[in-house]
Amino acid sequence: MNGKKWHDGTMRLPLLDESLSGLGDIVVAFSGGADSAFLGAYATRLLGSERVHCVTAVSASLAESEAEDCRLLADEWGLRWTTVVTNETSRPEYIANAGDRCFHCKDELMDALLPIAAQNNATIVLGVNVDDLGDHRPGQQAAAAKGAVFPLVEAGLTKEEIRSASRALNLRTWDKPAAACLASRVPYGTQVTVGLLSRIDRAEAALRALVPAGNLRVRHEGDAARIEVDPDVFSVFAERHAEAVEALQALGYRYVTLDLAGFRSGNLNWALGLNRP
Repeated sequence: MNGKKWHDGTMRLPLLDESLSGLGDIVVAFSGGADSAFLGAYATRLLGSERVHCVTAVSASLAESEAEDCRLLADEWGLRWTTVVTNETSRPEYIANAGDRCFHCKDELMDALLPIAAQNNATIVLGVNVDDLGDHRPGQQAAAAKGAVFPLVEAGLTKEEIRSASRALNLRTWDKPAAACLASRVPYGTQVTVGLLSRIDRAEAALRALVPAGNLRVRHEGDAARIEVDPDVFSVFAERHAEAVEALQALGYRYVTLDLAGFRSGNLNWALGLNRP
């Protein structure tokens, strides 16, 4: 289907058509977040599933609920979709969790996607938008160094524009909360292990049962779990605090706290002197 027939009026979408059409076959790194979901769905509608292969990297870094949602999205939207296993948690540099952890994660992702792309002489594309460029994301450098392309950036699309276009296309991910990898809950300098990532995944799943919508993070702080949610659901935690405490203490956290500053994406980068308001 020609993308120009279902543009929502966003002036940059013709630029995205041009960027995607010039790439030949593509492999979309499909994490199921608002950006990669839009890119996978849009590219498939524009180019056809024979030219667009959406691939989800499955590892301990990806929440089980997110992996399942990728499968559901692929079924709902008729995407050509497969999974690939990545092993970033076996890399010493990733485990060490220094400020460049994301570089080693994306490097592992590219190593897994490159053979898939090579089968069809395809280009690997990532759902990076222009708003991402101002954040500390060394993974973008790793991906670009191994040949990945960022069509949303080439088209100049912002996060808000991607959500608006997604809504116009009836993609249910248009208002999906941000869902960074589980390692983003671990402070730099604390080793990232499979066991710790599983613990965080289970903690967030337990809290999702109490507050199913909106942004939510369980920041691992040693024996304390620091909960970040949108301020408009503070009252829910006030009412159900005993359930939240019980669920997280059952996972080994001695202290359970609610951060009154609310959800803030990337706030652990403050330790690097970045993103502090």
